Amino acid sequence: MADEKKDVSRRDFLKTAGVATGALVGGGVIGGLIGYNAKDGGSATKEGERSGGRADQSAGSPSGRMFFTNDHDFNVLSEATERIFPEDDLGPGAIGLGVPYFIDHQLAGAYGNNEKEYMQGPFYGGEVTQGYQTRLRRKEIFLQGIRKLEQEAQGRFDKSFTDLEGEQMDEIITAFQKDEVEMEGVTAGFFFRLLRSAVLEGAYSDPMYGGNRGMEGWKMKNFPGHQAAYIDKIDSEEFQEIDPQSLGGHH
Repeated sequence: MADEKKDVSRRDFLKTAGVATGALVGGGVIGGLIGYNAKDGGSATKEGERSGGRADQSAGSPSGRMFFTNDHDFNVLSEATERIFPEDDLGPGAIGLGVPYFIDHQLAGAYGNNEKEYMQGPFYGGEVTQGYQTRLRRKEIFLQGIRKLEQEAQGRFDKSFTDLEGEQMDEIITAFQKDEVEMEGVTAGFFFRLLRSAVLEGAYSDPMYGGNRGMEGWKMKNFPGHQAAYIDKIDSEEFQEIDPQSLGGHH
C-alpha cells in the first residue's frame, strides 16, 4: 500500500482537481496533492535548495510582494503551497508557478479584506455548509495560519517549518486539514481549505494576477486560455493543439 501511494503523481491530482477536494491529504489519489513526486517517490524540491533557504522574491510578478512584510512568513507560505502543488515531471510546482505571489497580491486586495462580504456581527459558530462564518478577514486568517504552521513545526520537530523534510511538512499540513490544531476565531480545517483553494486558483488563474507563471498551469491541462476567436479551427475534425493566450499578454 505504501508503494502504491508513492506512485501517485500530480498526473492523478490534475485529473481529479476540483472533484476529490473533500478527501484527506493522505488518502486516495488526492494524496498526490500534498505528498509524492513521480520522479523521486516523495520528495518535492524544497525552496531552500533552490534559493538558499529563502523564497526567490525576484522571481515573482513584476510588482513584487504587496502584503507580506515579513520574509519568514512568506517563506513558510511558499513551502506550504509547494507541498500542496509540488513540482514533478509534468512541470513546475506552486513556487515555480508564482502561486505565493498570487496569494500575496490577493491578500492585499478585496479578497484579503473581505470587501464583498457582510462582515458585521453577530457572529456564531456555523456549520461547514454555511460558508464564511468568522469575524476574521482572510488576511488575518492566513497570517494566523502561517504562524501556526511555524509554531507546530517548532513544537513537533524543534525546527522552523522551512527547515523540515517534506514528510514532516505533510504531517503538519494534514493536522490542519483534520482540524487537529487550535486556532483563534476560525478552525484549522477552514484555514486549510482557504489555503488549498488559493493554491489552485493561483496555479490556474490568468498570469496577469501573479500566478500561473508562463501559463504553465494551463499547459499542463492543455487549456487554451483566452483566445480571441476559434473561427479558423472550429470546423476542423482533427484535434487542435492551441498555444494558450493570457488576457494580460503575459508569457
